This record gives sequence, C-alpha cells and structure tokens, in this order.
Amino acid sequence: MRGPAGGSGGADRPDTPHLVDSFGRVATDLRVSLTDRCNLRCTYCMPAEGLDWLPGPEVLTNAELMRLMDIAVTRLGVTEIRFTGGEPLLRKGIDDLVAGTAALRPRPRISMTTNGIGLTRRAAALRAAGLDRINVSLDTLDPERFVRITRRDRLDDVLAGLRAAHTAGLRPVKINAVLLPGVNEDEAVPLLRWCLEHDYHLRFIEQMPLDAQHGWQRDRMVTATEILERLSGGFELTPSRTPRGADPAERWLVDGGPGEVGVIASVTRSFCQACDRTRLTADGALRNCLFSQSETDLRAPLRAGASDAELADLWRATMWAKLAGHRINEAGFAQPLRPMSAIGG
Repeated sequence: MRGPAGGSGGADRPDTPHLVDSFGRVATDLRVSLTDRCNLRCTYCMPAEGLDWLPGPEVLTNAELMRLMDIAVTRLGVTEIRFTGGEPLLRKGIDDLVAGTAALRPRPRISMTTNGIGLTRRAAALRAAGLDRINVSLDTLDPERFVRITRRDRLDDVLAGLRAAHTAGLRPVKINAVLLPGVNEDEAVPLLRWCLEHDYHLRFIEQMPLDAQHGWQRDRMVTATEILERLSGGFELTPSRTPRGADPAERWLVDGGPGEVGVIASVTRSFCQACDRTRLTADGALRNCLFSQSETDLRAPLRAGASDAELADLWRATMWAKLAGHRINEAGFAQPLRPMSAIGG
C-alpha cells in the first residue's frame, strides 16, 4: 500500500522535530536505496531471469535525493546515512551523491552496502568523496559455490574490490554473509578465519523472508544458534563488552580478541525494540520498517511542490505509526510485497 500519511502524527506524539515512534524509539539511521537494479542474481533474493526494474522516470533524481537527505539531516535528526540497492554502484553520479551528503551539516556518517563488483575502480574515489566505510556481501570463498548462489562468475571481482576498499581506507571493511542449508553452511569457520587474516569484520545474517519468489521457509534457514555452534567448533567465543546500542549485530570476541564476529539474528532474536532506522526506496517511498506492509509516497508531493516542512511532517507521521516489531514469529505474518532488492538493505 502506497500513499501519503498526512499530518505530523497523532495527538499523543511529543513535540519534537525528531523521528520518534509511539514506543519511544528515535530513528537516526537512514537507509537510502539508490536503485533496484543488480548485476547478481542471488538465489535468496531474486529469480534467475531477474526482475522488472523501475522505469527511469519513477526513480528519484540526484537532486531529489539530496533534498530529502538534507531534510533528514537538518530537520529530522538523522546522523547516519547508508546507501544501498539493488547494487548502489550501478547508480550514475554516486560520487557526487556521496560528496553532497558529506557536505551536509551536521555531517552524517556515510556508509554503503554493495556486492563489491566495481569497487576496484571506485573505492578510492568514493573515499575521496567522503564515504566513511563499506559493507560487502560475500557468502562463500569457493568459486563454484559463488556461481551457484549468485548465478554469476564474479568472485575474483568481489575479492579485488575488498582489497581496494581496504587500501583506500574504507575501514572497517565489513562482510555480510548468509549461510544457506546444503549450500555453504560449512563455511562459517573458514570465512571467519579468512576475514580475521585480512582485517575484515565478518557478520553472519540469518536469511530473511525478503526474496522476490516468496519461497523463504523458516525451517530451511540457518539460525543464529546454529551459526554460533559451528563457529564454536573452530574458535573460542566470548560476548563483546562493547555496548550493543542499536547495532543489529550481537558481537563476540574471537579467541579472546581483538578480532570479533557478529551475528544478525533478525528472525530468531529480533532487535526491533532498539531499531533506529528509517528507509527511503529508489522511487521515493518511505518505509518505517523493512517488513512494513505500507509505505508513504514522498515522490509525488515532492514533485508537486511540497515544502521542506511538509515533507518533514510526512516523514514524522510515518515513523510515529511504526509498529512494535516485524511480527515474523507471529501467526499470519505476511512477507512484504517488495523484495529486498527493491526496498534496500
């Protein structure tokens, strides 16, 4: 469901310019999807033939994106912006978007989630433009498995991109890995050992019901408990003493530290009570939760001449209406109509 939320929230909403919800959470982390297009076809994300991409006129322009990010930072209290996709490196003018974001005041922290293809030639320029750090999706170190998971023979490009990002100073370089039963769940220990050797920060993510095919099954996912059991077969894990805050990852010291590993248990150990995120899709839809069944259209009022104050009020109203949690573990849970590639990671 897509439409304007209207107003600045219910009568009980506190008088604050920030993105508060009725459960006391404050959204300070903005995820901005730059495109729904991707140059991989990961089995847990989309079908082999891909998806119908958004028509060009429906995608926000760079100027429109900058205006909305300016509103988020200067009027709504956003302090961190992460560019996502699809694959954000496919977006034309991404260096300019990063530079424009770095020029906002107060300056937000700027990061990006990418599949790593194209980083080899882009990492240095992105760092110079103001990108602070990067997350790269990598589920396997085995070339044949990489092809099986992504349906593309691009592992060497991803590994080269990781090296380029580390050399450019986009640190910490974080790696996001999804373990799939019968495919790569035996790589938990080798992946962590490899990341520690290369100074990459590894985070395992439970597979979530966000695939375009709607084929996700809870009993066919590798859980956080199973991931930790596998890791404990190769390392001694102790809980990190660093306060977690709104970080989605539970973190453990590896063999006493300083190396760490994180596990994001979105399904089995949800962290909704501490969520601080707000999301903007490539076509200008505002989402208050990754799994929301509704979204607020900012593109139409923006293009119709809405003022910054009016757009900010729509944003506040959307976040005030946020539910307590994603309800994955409740009867009747419905997967969002949009897949992850169209929502943004």
